[in-house]
Amino acid sequence: MRYLKNVTFKSLMIATFISLGLTSCSDDDGSTTSGEGKANLTVRMTDAPGDYDAVFVDVQDIEIQVEADSELEAEADVDGDGWVSVGEVKTGVYDLLELTGGVSQLLADTEVPAGYVSQMRLILGSENSVIVDGEEKPLNTPSAQQSGLKLQLNQTLEAGENYAFLLDFDVDKSIVATGNGSYNLKPVIRLSAEADAGVVVGAVVLPVDIETSIQSLVVLTGESVTISAYTDADGNFSLNGVPAGVYSIEVIPEADSNLDVYAIGTVEVKPNETTDLGELTL
Repeated sequence: MRYLKNVTFKSLMIATFISLGLTSCSDDDGSTTSGEGKANLTVRMTDAPGDYDAVFVDVQDIEIQVEADSELEAEADVDGDGWVSVGEVKTGVYDLLELTGGVSQLLADTEVPAGYVSQMRLILGSENSVIVDGEEKPLNTPSAQQSGLKLQLNQTLEAGENYAFLLDFDVDKSIVATGNGSYNLKPVIRLSAEADAGVVVGAVVLPVDIETSIQSLVVLTGESVTISAYTDADGNFSLNGVPAGVYSIEVIPEADSNLDVYAIGTVEVKPNETTDLGELTL
């Protein structure tokens, strides 16, 4: 996989985005009262682009903090602090830079008792590292290892509902170089409870006289939202978790390609729908 180098505008355009999608379904008895029954919870991880060869994170658990005296806490909170594991977490070491261009990694797909959840936290292990110019260096993550990276949620999980969380790292902001040549991982993830979000997809097509592979950065910008993704090896891209609204889009080729930026002034995104932009020829 190829990564952009020397893209000075990247830090201004890339914003992490974590979307909460909500799709309704009914229990057999028709009950949707919070605190009764089960809610389905899926958690996926993806990554905004970053200027490194690879970034490996060691995922050990995902926990949610439930309201005191709720059914969920009574069932699973052995420490009495409200934090419980979502269960069935796919632990392992993942390369964040393989999770761009709309690619995501499923971390959990499980059922939890319905109820109010105030926070979610991602707990990392010790096998975190970054590869810079071909050299692997350890990533120190003391806070995420000990207590987990906490994300505000403040969401009532209703019985019979499906909740899909997308955890989107911002690699450029998450990795901090220290003065002695080492690196710290201070994960930057933004949590947004946007329901009924849409998806924007398309394919970037190179001019016929270009024979080499060129990767582009696709940036969607709205009044208060910026979402970006790299194209994959075939030029395809997917911008996930886009709140309904009107946006502008820019396709930014690699800096040394000498290709112009492709701009679309108005793109309407509708709730729970996929907006297909088709082929965008640079």
